Amino acid sequence: MRNQVHAQTRENPVRCHHCHLLGPCPCPVSHLSSFCNRPGHFLRRLNSHQADMFSSLLTKTLCQPAENQSVSTQQCDVPQRGLVQSLVAGREIAAAAIAPGDSCEFGSLHYFALCGLGGILSCGITHTAVVPLDLVKCRLQVDPAKYKNVVNGFKVTLREDGARGLAKGWAPTFFGYSMQGLCKFGLYEVFKVLYSDTIGEENAYLYRTWLYLAASASAEFFADIALSPMEAAKVKIQTTPGFANTLREAWPRIMREEGMNGFYKSLVPLWMRQIPYTMMKFACFEKTIELLYRYVVPKPRDQCSKAEQLVVTFAAGYIAGVFCAIVSHPADTVVSKLNQEKGSTALEAAKKLGMAGLWKGLMPRIVMIGTLTALQWFIYDAFKVAMRMPRPPPPEMPESLKRKLAAQEK
Repeated sequence: MRNQVHAQTRENPVRCHHCHLLGPCPCPVSHLSSFCNRPGHFLRRLNSHQADMFSSLLTKTLCQPAENQSVSTQQCDVPQRGLVQSLVAGREIAAAAIAPGDSCEFGSLHYFALCGLGGILSCGITHTAVVPLDLVKCRLQVDPAKYKNVVNGFKVTLREDGARGLAKGWAPTFFGYSMQGLCKFGLYEVFKVLYSDTIGEENAYLYRTWLYLAASASAEFFADIALSPMEAAKVKIQTTPGFANTLREAWPRIMREEGMNGFYKSLVPLWMRQIPYTMMKFACFEKTIELLYRYVVPKPRDQCSKAEQLVVTFAAGYIAGVFCAIVSHPADTVVSKLNQEKGSTALEAAKKLGMAGLWKGLMPRIVMIGTLTALQWFIYDAFKVAMRMPRPPPPEMPESLKRKLAAQEK
């Protein structure tokens, strides 16, 4: 009986559902199916018509040309679309093929990874560069009786700690904001593409400001989780005399005295500070860029040189930074106060500060955040230029929406 089945198998080949190969199987077979000697490969005897049908179906599923199908020269010249897929079944993220001169495809994993790297550079470098101003700002917020204003704050710090004292907290600043930048810029690009694909091209244009706000808020939610431990260490070093002078000293002491809660107790106020800040930072920047090219820059973006485009980027970044500082300043003051005092809650800290105290240190923060945001966008965009990444122009109305509006006017 077994020999008869093997003979039938040789006459009527079986096809593996996994490796898609035809041929006799050395394994014992039943009258319905057999198991290939390759682990987990299930074989079912197919007639010729069934084999062709399943071959065609599997080929289309894997998006590969059939073995007996020749690809014309004309088809080979057409660039293939990326394989980045959205979470919506049957829809593809609007990722164009690699354009001439670009190093990667818009919406590809390579593109998102480079965006994250650009975020590390833009946030890590800029926040570390303004550590002296950030230190004085934090001390103004938590001890306004001692530090009267920015100039006085610098004088007192230099007198007590010397020039090296102005660099206190640089290590947690660099590492914390580098991790934040990775998530902030990298995930913003991911969520922007994902949400655009989810709501469709026309809605993505009509409600683009809401799209920027949603994408940036989603990205910052995760970015602050990465930032919180280093932010706690930074504020402790800068505002608590005698606590620690370096990250190596601060980290184990916080863990010993407060446990993991010491690193994340200010996470909710950090979200309250950073999420509005980031929403303003990205939405205001995107809209400002659009308006500058429409009403201020005397020529279209594609006719501007790379240097001219970067100047526009810097200007839009500074304008966005001013608004960022204003909307996020009260929460920033609460975060500084929380990390200075043990066992305090955000509500208690806000009550102690009062309405006037919540706005203490606003002017230095406007200068710091305005410059910071402008430099971040400049570095991020310059990194894209240097890496030859796709840099889509400001959004334009889709042709399909133009046709609909034209039809409604008739």
